[in-house]
Amino acid sequence: MQDTLEFEWLSQLAKDAEEFRGKHVADIVQKLNELTAEAAAFVTARLPIEVAAEVFDHPSLDEPQNILAALDASKAAAVLDAMAADRLAYLFRDMEEPPREQLLALLTNETRSVVASLLTHPEGSAGSLMTTEFVSVPSNWTIGETLKHVREVEGARETIYAIYVVDPATRRLERAVSLRRLISGDLHAPVGSVARYDNPITVLPQTDREEVARLISEYDLLAIPVVDEKRHVLGIVTVDDVIDAMIEASTEDAHKFGGVEALDEPYPDIGFLEMLKKRAGWLAVLFLSEMLTASAMQHFEDELERAVVLTLFIPLIMSSGGNSGSQATSLIIRALALGELKLGDWWRVALREAPTGLALGAFLGVIGMARIAIWQTAGIFDYGPHWVLVGLTVALALVAIVTFGSLAGSMLPFILKRFGFDPASASAPFVATLVDVSGLVIYFSVALLVLKGTLL
Repeated sequence: MQDTLEFEWLSQLAKDAEEFRGKHVADIVQKLNELTAEAAAFVTARLPIEVAAEVFDHPSLDEPQNILAALDASKAAAVLDAMAADRLAYLFRDMEEPPREQLLALLTNETRSVVASLLTHPEGSAGSLMTTEFVSVPSNWTIGETLKHVREVEGARETIYAIYVVDPATRRLERAVSLRRLISGDLHAPVGSVARYDNPITVLPQTDREEVARLISEYDLLAIPVVDEKRHVLGIVTVDDVIDAMIEASTEDAHKFGGVEALDEPYPDIGFLEMLKKRAGWLAVLFLSEMLTASAMQHFEDELERAVVLTLFIPLIMSSGGNSGSQATSLIIRALALGELKLGDWWRVALREAPTGLALGAFLGVIGMARIAIWQTAGIFDYGPHWVLVGLTVALALVAIVTFGSLAGSMLPFILKRFGFDPASASAPFVATLVDVSGLVIYFSVALLVLKGTLL
């Protein structure tokens, strides 16, 4: 009975492999993600090599190293050899032993050398994203010679969006010619004659992926060359690789905004213990930080006993300051990521956030004081004979706390970036905790000034 069920299961998998022929790679990947590594390997082994390579090149494929390890060695070697160099480097960068060593041994010496070179670049840099599979031709070639060359090497290159024209002697980059302009040019004209610009946009290997994304977006490029100090082309970063990298970076930032360590796998695939590990650290830090709130309240214990009415507005005060800080932090982190702000722009931000915080605080202060007045005059709640002073305390405290929250939230990303940390670490919960503690001190300090001689 078991043999029959296994035969039926394998037959279905073989049928699926046949149906995958001609389908979009994304659809194949989606189906493979629903299978075990062994079953996915069984299906992959029955796909044409070029299709299987595209499957493993796709960033959405789950556990590619386990599927490759389950493949027959010859099939795995053929797939690895057909994959794009940048995807191979990405695959091996995060791979653990023993599959890493086993799969590296299957690479040809040339491919292994290329992958090793790509892995030397820091993660998130242009060098780690680039592929070495690009088309370059000497500047003394004609357009006809270049087109012939493109047809010959097209299958071995990741993209032919652009052809890079280099000096025949020094190999320095001179021009970048789009395929569209190339095919519309005179076959006998020099290849560089159809280049639209004299100086192509380039990046260095150490350039951050966010800067690469900004340049590709700003100059409407499909690929950007990565060059060394002598302008030798080392590789190219394509727009699809940048999109994949920025999705990954945005996901990491989104996790950090919520006070969670970046998840290495999709949420449904994270184990219970791993999820605890990712979340417990930040929660513990935030919990210990919030203990300072209790310390601040203990410091003002006498004031609380004499003016219990002040405790009614503590949640209002704390949340308003935290919310304003979180707003400012989110705006500044995004602006830094998009290159709209530089590290030296902190003073401009401070000059803008100070009046903004004052205006927002005054707006909330008016609402808070109006609420107290309405509740008092309508008989909904009695704030005592000094309710006007209580309302004034709340209003002034909101102005001070929202202003402080806006300044603290906007400056924290700059401080973190200045010391080499990721600005996204200035997560909303962290900013809220910082402003909570400070807000209590500000609130009770304002209360001592306004209510001195009456309630205090």
